[in-house]
Amino acid sequence: MIKIIAEIGQNHNGDIVLAKELIDAAKDNGADIAKFQVYDAKSLFSKTDNPWFDYNCSTELTRDDIYDLNDYCIKAGIEFGASVFDIERIKWLEDIKLKRYKVASRSVNDTQLIKNITKLNKPMIVSLGMWEGDEFPIIQTNATVDFLYCISKYPTDLEDLKFSSVDFSRYGGFSDHTIGTSAAIISLSRGAKILEKHFTLDKKMHGPDHSCSMVPSELKEISDFKNQLIESL
Repeated sequence: MIKIIAEIGQNHNGDIVLAKELIDAAKDNGADIAKFQVYDAKSLFSKTDNPWFDYNCSTELTRDDIYDLNDYCIKAGIEFGASVFDIERIKWLEDIKLKRYKVASRSVNDTQLIKNITKLNKPMIVSLGMWEGDEFPIIQTNATVDFLYCISKYPTDLEDLKFSSVDFSRYGGFSDHTIGTSAAIISLSRGAKILEKHFTLDKKMHGPDHSCSMVPSELKEISDFKNQLIESL
């Protein structure tokens, strides 16, 4: 089963109405998961040399926001997903019975965070953009762990991708930071079972991730390709 994750992330710009519009658009255009980022902004983001610090703080989701957005996803018929960045917020996500946990590239070396997630024995998706080991991280859990091929560059240039050396029977999928749909479609054609890509309603919106995000028409293109691929198998 191929899963497409619409990474809403910070692209709601701190507006819960916009967040819900993004959930609806993700569902309507073929995403399987609408994913958010759950963090304490002042702890996660540096204020030094970060022109987006105030924006980062404005996009922090409260516990009530998470309850609200999860309920909205249930009504819309799409899975609520989340990258979590601290142990306290794992508890928030357990309160809504989160189905699977995403570990972002920047957290791949956070052993305490990962240890607390593995205790839950729930499926995990782990991006390896900032992992420097030759082998995958050792994550001890009774649940499945899918590692995503990822280049931690925003946006990622197509020539930075090394798909010819990526074995998608080993990697679970691809976390895509390129502009456009080419890389996403190539990854699926090469066997990726998970495709994660930032999602926005308008690439020109204010915020650091909008310009390299997919819009609804691009999500639909990727989703249509996924469906054609499944039908051909």
